[in-house]
Amino acid sequence: MKKENTAPKAANTATGNGSSRKWIFRIGALLIVAVVCVIMFIIGRGHTVYFDNTKIEYNGKTLNPYYKVDVVVKGEKVAKLREKERGMTSTMGQSFEMDLVITEEKDGPAKTVHVGMALPYSIDGIVVNLPALMAGAPEDVYLSEFVSQAVDTSADDEDVVITDEFELPMEEGDSSEEG
Repeated sequence: MKKENTAPKAANTATGNGSSRKWIFRIGALLIVAVVCVIMFIIGRGHTVYFDNTKIEYNGKTLNPYYKVDVVVKGEKVAKLREKERGMTSTMGQSFEMDLVITEEKDGPAKTVHVGMALPYSIDGIVVNLPALMAGAPEDVYLSEFVSQAVDTSADDEDVVITDEFELPMEEGDSSEEG
């Protein structure tokens, strides 16, 4: 014969020991997730920053490109730009710092300028026009969003039929199947 447990069961109430521990662990887990989310929001945003050394019009004034610009980010040269060229780098976070080694004219002296800027959250591909940045133009002039442009090749290419140029001509009477 089995012995039955006749001890009264403990009532599971909100003030009971097991239930309050469960709520403490739930709240603790939610706080940890919230802290990780905040940290990822601050440091986890990736951006691609493009550098343009091109001519730009601003307030009726033409800002000409430099002869040569070397872009250095965290001690590494990421771009060497001549007139009308674009370079790029990838970065994480909200702020961006770079050193620009600028040569304004051929065989002229190079000057180094340290630049720091805040990167917008809403833009992944950021284009920075270096002549406008160095001239002190407002952010909406020197900073824009990178928009990829599709190249229309349909106007250049016509329907070209490519045949197998290595195919051997078959003469009448020749057959690969001889039987």
